[in-house]
Amino acid sequence: MKIVIFDGSFKTTTFINRLIKGLSTNHQVFVIGFNEEVNTKIEGVQYIGLGSNTSKFSFMSRSLQIRGLNVKKQILLLSKTLRGLRKEIQQENIQLIIDKIQPNILHFQWVSVLSYSKNLKLPTHTKTILSQRGFHINVRPFANIENKLFLEGVFKKIDGFHSVSKAIQEKSNEIYASSSKIDHVVYSGFDTDSFQTKTTWNISKQLQILSIGRDHWKKDYRTAVLAMYLLKERKIPFHYTIVGVKNSEELLFLVNDMNLKDSVTFLDSISQEKVYEKMLESDLFLLPSVEEGIANVCLEAMLSKLPVLSTDCGGMSELIVDGETGFLVPTRNPKAIANKISIFSKLQEIDILQLVNAAYIKATTQHTSKQMVDGMISLYKKVYENN
Repeated sequence: MKIVIFDGSFKTTTFINRLIKGLSTNHQVFVIGFNEEVNTKIEGVQYIGLGSNTSKFSFMSRSLQIRGLNVKKQILLLSKTLRGLRKEIQQENIQLIIDKIQPNILHFQWVSVLSYSKNLKLPTHTKTILSQRGFHINVRPFANIENKLFLEGVFKKIDGFHSVSKAIQEKSNEIYASSSKIDHVVYSGFDTDSFQTKTTWNISKQLQILSIGRDHWKKDYRTAVLAMYLLKERKIPFHYTIVGVKNSEELLFLVNDMNLKDSVTFLDSISQEKVYEKMLESDLFLLPSVEEGIANVCLEAMLSKLPVLSTDCGGMSELIVDGETGFLVPTRNPKAIANKISIFSKLQEIDILQLVNAAYIKATTQHTSKQMVDGMISLYKKVYENN
């Protein structure tokens, strides 16, 4: 098959790259997006830029290149450029690339790029797939009626859906449901053999608690900090590190106000390699979110044999069984988080070993790269063969 991956930014995430790499073994794969540079290209994959979103010169140059020697199209391009019709030019760039490739599958990786599908005229044999993840399915359509109405209209025209969790699949059906709707749950996959694993957990000393993620309301770090205050009141020795929120004024104020400066550290974003190092140095991973699909960072922790405490949001219950493969607590509940950490701090090492081994087995059976690629190919074939 000819498969076009439309990522929007052109700089695909790690888990999308794992999919692309697996697909490229037996299929022709094209990645299209609005940036011109990729740090690491996957061998055998064709990367086609649609014009940079950051450089007017690059955008114009690439747009001319896409139109080749067709003078009429070039004149129309110049006319639209002078009139400031950038969005329309972008739409035409996508159309011209699709016309040239004639793909079997056009896979939209993010709901946010669906606006470009609205006026696309696809070859009759081309089928469309949408990946559904997190915020743009779980939250935005239910907070913005215009967005929900837009998605209802577009979803009717999509041939197949990829949901990263059963919870996301259920939310998608609240936006648009049909007896003929094809929606497969395909979990994110990892190269599970590449992870280093922990062998000791120093909970009898100072408990090292770790969270990783950008400063966004859905991560709910405020609740996590409030839980740390409760731990301090209970005189449980700990240190809490949040990676990715170094300059959060709200959280800095909260930490100072609660006299937690010596117990809580905020760090800027770090490389993936450093993330894994941090996991190996920690004793417990905390996900205090109010919304997720299935958080990849929790999977990475489980594959590192770092115990995970998560809120019961999105699809996290599909990954974590409370007390068996990790810990689950209600969202926005600092006391519940503090209570679980208190229980964890009293566990014996043999109990922790049993917990992390069960979590590791869950992650390595449900979230392998092969399983992800096989699942996506199955979805592509089901959609392509459905008339």
